[in-house]
Amino acid sequence: MRRTDTEVDNFILPSVLKACCLIPSFLLGQELHGFVVKNGFHGDVFVCNALIMMYSEVGSLASARLLFDKIEHKDAVSWSTMIRSYDRSGLFDEALDLLKDMLVMGVRPSEIAMISITHVLAELDDLKLGKAMHAYVMKNGKCGKSGVSPSTALIDMYVKCENLAYATRLFNGLSDASIISWTAMIAGYIHCNNLNEGVRLFVKMLGEGMFPNEITILSLVKECSIPGALELGKWLHAFTLRSGFTISLVLATAFIDMYGNCGDVRSARSVFNSFKRKDLMMWSAMISAYAQNNCIDETFDIFVHMTGCGIKPNEITMVSLLRICAKAGSLELGKWIHSYIDKQGIKEDMILRTSLVDMYAKCGDIDTAQRLFAAAMDRDISMWNAMISGFAMHGHGKAALELFKEMEALGVVPNDITFIGVLHACSHSGLLQEGKKLFHKMVHVFGLVPKVEHYGCMVDLLGRAGMLDEAQELIKNMPMRPNMAVFGSLLSACKLHKNLKLGEWAAEQFLSLEPHKSGYNVLMSNIYASEKRWGDVAYIRRGMKNKGIVKEPGVSSIEVNGSLHEFIMGDREHPDAEKIYEMIDEMGEKLEDVGYTPDVSCVLLNIDNEEKETALNYHSEKLAMAYGLISTAPGAPIRIVKNLRICEDCHNATKLLSKIYGREIIVRDRNRFHHFQEGSCSCCDYW
Repeated sequence: MRRTDTEVDNFILPSVLKACCLIPSFLLGQELHGFVVKNGFHGDVFVCNALIMMYSEVGSLASARLLFDKIEHKDAVSWSTMIRSYDRSGLFDEALDLLKDMLVMGVRPSEIAMISITHVLAELDDLKLGKAMHAYVMKNGKCGKSGVSPSTALIDMYVKCENLAYATRLFNGLSDASIISWTAMIAGYIHCNNLNEGVRLFVKMLGEGMFPNEITILSLVKECSIPGALELGKWLHAFTLRSGFTISLVLATAFIDMYGNCGDVRSARSVFNSFKRKDLMMWSAMISAYAQNNCIDETFDIFVHMTGCGIKPNEITMVSLLRICAKAGSLELGKWIHSYIDKQGIKEDMILRTSLVDMYAKCGDIDTAQRLFAAAMDRDISMWNAMISGFAMHGHGKAALELFKEMEALGVVPNDITFIGVLHACSHSGLLQEGKKLFHKMVHVFGLVPKVEHYGCMVDLLGRAGMLDEAQELIKNMPMRPNMAVFGSLLSACKLHKNLKLGEWAAEQFLSLEPHKSGYNVLMSNIYASEKRWGDVAYIRRGMKNKGIVKEPGVSSIEVNGSLHEFIMGDREHPDAEKIYEMIDEMGEKLEDVGYTPDVSCVLLNIDNEEKETALNYHSEKLAMAYGLISTAPGAPIRIVKNLRICEDCHNATKLLSKIYGREIIVRDRNRFHHFQEGSCSCCDYW
């Protein structure tokens, strides 16, 4: 068009800018911006609005805001476009600030702006402002069909603010509900775990002649990606197949994601296998499904298959791989992924960099995690939280608090997850007064309302420090109902400090919430056993058997040459079992030579001392340690991951073994990391 000298006007430029959004291409967008300025269109608000949209769509929100601020005569579309851009980028506070400026300038929000702001309030879970927005929409919004979209946004907002009654009332008041409104309301019932009502409304929608489209099914399937919603997700899948829907790659990917989140990897793989031509998102969803369900071998098998098909992974794929390494404590695989990211030139966005920090911290290499954190040019709150939580897991309480102070000094506002991290750090390091001050600061300085998780941290902090009565008082005064973790923390503290009376109270409260949970039945049994009340022990164990409650077995894993090896107590299934047990005998002899005596009080069974000593020798972490000693080079660190808390005997023995064999032995148990070196542990025997 330009080669033929045809005149370009302000109606053509927005269409070309929209094409830049769809590619997307920041460079072409900049060139068009240059053309706009050169040819005098920069004063045209219609063109400037299209430029703002283009910059936000290609990922340069700063350029969009810079341009927005330069527009002298902004119209309602200018404000709406900028607010929508902030909303879509997850910058909800910035969107709210812009709305306030807009109202101060006397500009009436457009319907699109109302929808965007309602979505912002939904994401912020701000019911008070949400109700105010509802009043504004009712006063200023248009009636009739054109008002359906803001109403649907309000339904979604009330649902996300956990106010299903308001959402239902609003939906029932719609004179002409669209398919989008029906979808929002049905999705709302699923979101609030009212699954039967969601199905009833879906059937009612069909009865009123409103047939769902792919977007409806997609929205509902995404909502089913929560525990307990698997049957509904399967029902929707069956409905889709029966109704003759042509399942697109996008919808199939949503089904894979739903099945993965609900723990049904077999169904996820079935959907995956039914498509011959798969895109990157489908491969990534299947990798994520395996990763979420701890299927580490299958995760890497499918990753290798994907790359073998010529599909290049992106940062989303790599985040899933890093997460499973973090969960399994697989440092060697995690390092390999990090190297792969560098070699393949995969773009390291904020989420990927944060995942790397998190992986190294959870795999026991806190120094590398800290180096990556320090090297990051920009950090969001998630990265700060990952590093603080990493320090907490490793028992570096003071380092976590120093990082929190640095974060404050830089003006980074902590969130509720930040405080969970620092309170855990105080708990694992015995920093009682510091923890109390932080809890006070959270409420009175940052204005955050403590959640049940924060109370759980405080109960754990007080309990470990022996302040059991104060911990009980805190539980009694909680503004919400305590959950299992809160009572579980108190029960663990009662076992640690041998407070039988309070332990019985905590167990009674806990079992009223979760009578079929094995861990705390066992914990109460162990408290009785430590007092040699074998009759009570037998009563609890008999009750567990009658109810079909199975004790979670202790499992320890060790990574050698990229492969994970798992052990349970007395395990003889490993191919190198004979060599492992020879090493166990050697370890026992060397411990005996330095005067070590097994702590038989850790065996809470009514058997003689000789049997107790034998049982202690074959704990899963000792078997994993023995395998590490025979299969890794002398002097190399040994890294073990255990699903339960390490017992006192294994802890004491490992301290001595680290000195005897000249090895650093790193154990990640359920609560934290223990770095054993030269006869001592990083936890200073406080865990």
